[in-house]
Amino acid sequence: MLKLGVLASGRGSNFQSIIDEIEAGSLNASISLLITDNPDAYAIERAKKQSIKHLYLNPHDFKSKNDFYTRIAKELVKRDVDLVILAGFMRIVGKPLIEAFPNRIINIHPALLPAFPGLHSQKQAVDYGVRVSGCTVHFVDEGMDTGPIIIQAAVVVSPDDTEDTLSERILRLEHKIFPYAIRLYSEGRLYADGRTIKIKGYELKDEFFINPPIHR
Repeated sequence: MLKLGVLASGRGSNFQSIIDEIEAGSLNASISLLITDNPDAYAIERAKKQSIKHLYLNPHDFKSKNDFYTRIAKELVKRDVDLVILAGFMRIVGKPLIEAFPNRIINIHPALLPAFPGLHSQKQAVDYGVRVSGCTVHFVDEGMDTGPIIIQAAVVVSPDDTEDTLSERILRLEHKIFPYAIRLYSEGRLYADGRTIKIKGYELKDEFFINPPIHR
């Protein structure tokens, strides 16, 4: 069984989607620990409901960014975590954690990378006037949303979409593809070919595409 360590900063809806897939028996994994940098994160309440161990670490209590991520790595290694999940963790991961879990940290981003990295990606997409956006699950490196792409899902963007309406539809896809990417990893179906991540037996799923709602 794959042991997961989850890092989250906010409400933790992607964290919940992973919990749900585990509970449904469609993801052969367990969550060993939730770590958050925000004492008010609702993800903590989700962890409590499932009796998942959780830990709040204040970055300001550490002398440096490296010290903060060294502590995170230590907590995850101590619990024999196999894969680290960034479920709305609003910080760029530091080198000590990446070195402790090489090619074993994955993140979800609400845009079709490499377009619109960083914060407020949905607003960036709307402001740019794109007609297709979506979300991306990728391995984490030291850059901002620059790691190798595992899987993506797409939504059609309407001219009258707002940041909120687009975000809502993208989030529906995030809840589908994040657990799916973890399952691919747990089944040993991911392998690297240079920068490209190949997937053994991959089939494109219709559920990874959403058309826009009808606006009246």
